[in-house]
Amino acid sequence: MFDVISENRKMTEKTELATFGAGCFWGVQAAFDELEGVLKTQAGYLGGHVENPTYQQVCQDNTGHAEVVQITYDPQRISYQELLERFWQLHDPTQKNRQGPDVGSQYRSAIFTHSETQRQQAEASRAALQASGRYDRPIVTEITPASQFYPAEEYHQHYLKKKGLGSCHL
Repeated sequence: MFDVISENRKMTEKTELATFGAGCFWGVQAAFDELEGVLKTQAGYLGGHVENPTYQQVCQDNTGHAEVVQITYDPQRISYQELLERFWQLHDPTQKNRQGPDVGSQYRSAIFTHSETQRQQAEASRAALQASGRYDRPIVTEITPASQFYPAEEYHQHYLKKKGLGSCHL
């Protein structure tokens, strides 16, 4: 397994999960891997109705799953609010079911919450961003409780790092 977490970022006793969909998971994973306090990231699928979906199934846009990154983080070193701020920076939350050249509901903007506190923070963050005037169009990011997470195939994990790429943006 390819491990990009350094020795000084080992798991602590108190960790939490955050799960975000912001388009293709390769760039999203790489961006969250850069943050101090993020202990582990995993690309995967969430939010659909098919058990153990494959990448090929998800790409057909009929499983209901989004490409997501599930983040294990140390809340003593990075807050959920800081993770939300990075999430909003990574994509255009006004695009419905697409990001850049990637089109389909699997690329939707989504926050999958793991607690009531996360839901409240995510909704407040979305409302504040909408009120900020940064976007001319409505923010379409869905906020829903996290369901079963399915890890993506190994070749997708830390894909950009494996390929020696800094980003997947043209």
